[in-house]
Amino acid sequence: MINDLICFSHLRWNFVYQRPQHLMSRAAKKARVIYFQEPVYTRFPDKLHIEVDPASQVVVVTPELEESLSDPANVKRSFNQRMARLVDQLVELYKISDFVSWYYTPMALAYTGHLRPTAVVYDCMDELSAFRFAPPDLISLEKELFSRADLVFTGGFRLYETKKNKHGNIHAFPSAIDKDFFMQARRSQPEPVDQKAIAHPRIGFFGVIDERFDIDLVRLMAESNTKWQFIFIGPVVKIDPQLLPGNKNIHYLGMKSYKELPSYISTWDLCIMPFAINASTEYISPTKTPEFLAAGKKVISTPIHDVVYPYGVEGLVDIAETAEEFVKIAAHTLGEKKDFLWLKKVDLFLRSVSWDKTWANMEGRIDDVLGHFGDGPIHQVRKTG
Repeated sequence: MINDLICFSHLRWNFVYQRPQHLMSRAAKKARVIYFQEPVYTRFPDKLHIEVDPASQVVVVTPELEESLSDPANVKRSFNQRMARLVDQLVELYKISDFVSWYYTPMALAYTGHLRPTAVVYDCMDELSAFRFAPPDLISLEKELFSRADLVFTGGFRLYETKKNKHGNIHAFPSAIDKDFFMQARRSQPEPVDQKAIAHPRIGFFGVIDERFDIDLVRLMAESNTKWQFIFIGPVVKIDPQLLPGNKNIHYLGMKSYKELPSYISTWDLCIMPFAINASTEYISPTKTPEFLAAGKKVISTPIHDVVYPYGVEGLVDIAETAEEFVKIAAHTLGEKKDFLWLKKVDLFLRSVSWDKTWANMEGRIDDVLGHFGDGPIHQVRKTG
């Protein structure tokens, strides 16, 4: 049984609500969960900013580092030492002794390697080394994390195939769904103010807009039929917003809270996942795939491996490689009546896909590890040499 869980993540708790938030919120129902995210810089001495998420009771910890103390001549060593001191302060403040270290980023190992958790879990949700601006130390630190971890999860099957020979206790847990929440979109919802004036048909997407976004594909689709309205919800990161296509029938509505999403999706006529096919998308398992389906929306996606298998081969999602194929499928889909047989097939598939089931399975595997090694830090027993 997990008593305390410290999650070290590269993703902000209050950023896009995704895998870490879904899993840590469920873990917090039985254990004390502390979510330790990346630092922010201030003019004041180093300290911890701590707040409790009211919805989940997850303790969210943000290190605040004094910017002037970042020694340009030795930034990396200074950073890791200062972060390690703040981690130690956290452990002392909360009297943490029997705990699980849960990693989303191997980079955190540089300032947490001195800890002695009861178990180490690496939830490898993405191939972070393939993302733009990936730190040069990421690959070597991931190798070290694999050697320390007692249990590894992957965020998709493609990622599992790549990582499975690196650890003896590794399991694939692809993107899941809060089905009842997104099924709200099948019922009439209040129309968001910034979407009211947008005409139909509406073709939508929500998620982070970054190097995984196929800019040219979106532009060509918008040019193909100026009566189609393309709606994009989500923050733009790591790419210049000026590079995004500015067609009059493309609408960027910015970032929305998780709870607002069903009201936006409700009146969309079609959903798309226009991911570029590149190194940053080779291993992704988009959470929005089952979310769009639960909302009752037809979906067209580029051939992302973990979308093609299983959603494409099961006939739940249409796959298109080019703008021409997207347009052809979209025109057919927008012209057809509601497909009740398809929707029935979707609901049957989604019965087995939920974050509750995913967390229950993960928790069971963690309990197996804790029970097998008994008392004391596992890697004092197993991790030698």
